[in-house]
Amino acid sequence: MASSESYSDDEKVDSLAQLKERVRGLNKVKLEQLIFTLMDECDAINVENCQLKDVCSDLKKDVRKLEHANEVLKSERLEIDEKTLVFPEDFNKPKETLSMSKEVFNTDLSKLESESLRLKQRIGTLICENNQLLKKLKQVESDLAINRRWNSSLEGLKWLNTHHNQNKKGLGFMTKRIVIPVNRKYVGL
Repeated sequence: MASSESYSDDEKVDSLAQLKERVRGLNKVKLEQLIFTLMDECDAINVENCQLKDVCSDLKKDVRKLEHANEVLKSERLEIDEKTLVFPEDFNKPKETLSMSKEVFNTDLSKLESESLRLKQRIGTLICENNQLLKKLKQVESDLAINRRWNSSLEGLKWLNTHHNQNKKGLGFMTKRIVIPVNRKYVGL
């Protein structure tokens, strides 16, 4: 008890041996409090893990939508580029250039150029948003992997039960079986 009180909760544990030494010195009430706290933290992490999975699925859906929108915008851009290429070819043809007035041609060309610039800017912003969503997705997946390690607290409870039982009864403690050899006449204690 005296050695367990000398440790403060704020001290950093550097190794598993130090953690074992600290747990060995704790009393039953403190261990129960720590186990309940650990169980509450595990529940909270599980809830957060579920929320992160939902966020991941939403982000994946958004990424798919953005990829589809990106493909549509690329096809629109190709059509606009083809249209802008067709206009100079049409301009070189003498019959079509005579029939078109310069003003109509310039207004149409400026409209198409402004539309292509607007679409290029939109594609750029969508690509940036897509990259940001991919970064968020990678971060969420790494957080999910880290949270999965906390879900294996059952192994810690089994270890605690087998190494620190000392014939205690109650929550989290199992009684050890004592095997008495039947074929011996005298049994040593």
